[in-house]
Amino acid sequence: MNKKDLRIQYKQNRKEISPKNRAIWNDLMLIQFQHLSFESVHQVLSYWPMEHLGEPDTHLFTRYLKLMLPDVQIAYPVCDISTNKMEAKLVDDETVFVTNSLGITEPREGKLVHPNSLDVVFVPNLVCSQTGYRVGYGKGFYDRYLVDCKPDVTLIGFNYFEPVASINDIGEWDIPLHFLITPEQIFEF
Repeated sequence: MNKKDLRIQYKQNRKEISPKNRAIWNDLMLIQFQHLSFESVHQVLSYWPMEHLGEPDTHLFTRYLKLMLPDVQIAYPVCDISTNKMEAKLVDDETVFVTNSLGITEPREGKLVHPNSLDVVFVPNLVCSQTGYRVGYGKGFYDRYLVDCKPDVTLIGFNYFEPVASINDIGEWDIPLHFLITPEQIFEF
């Protein structure tokens, strides 16, 4: 299938998940996530889950990292809707978040983080392929951003669904995930 069709299908698939199953599956993904090693992680780019789109609860994974690595620095994306580019800002317990016109919740203020300093990036996705290529929401924010990350950055996606066999219209600018965390298992690409 192509990205457009997968986007439609998996947005609908997410809507059909009951709140109870969503909560259970988020907890199961956290258990899977805890199997990864984060020994040399200093900076992480997370994102605020868009509840209206049924995204997995990334707050669980971010809180786990803060608990296990008290000195880890967490950043969140800030999107420039006019250019479809994003940057990352460090956050702390005092950070105020606002929601932009696309429904993306972002830090109002914070120190900018250079993409090359990130060790881990949580990458939103509606679905991904068995080779780690993902279908996002179609604006290209992450693919544009990830090209500036260091070569050994770890890219992690979270999804309620297993990877599909393939995505027909992968482009040369698409960047695959390294890991996909699902309620049932970790996929490594």
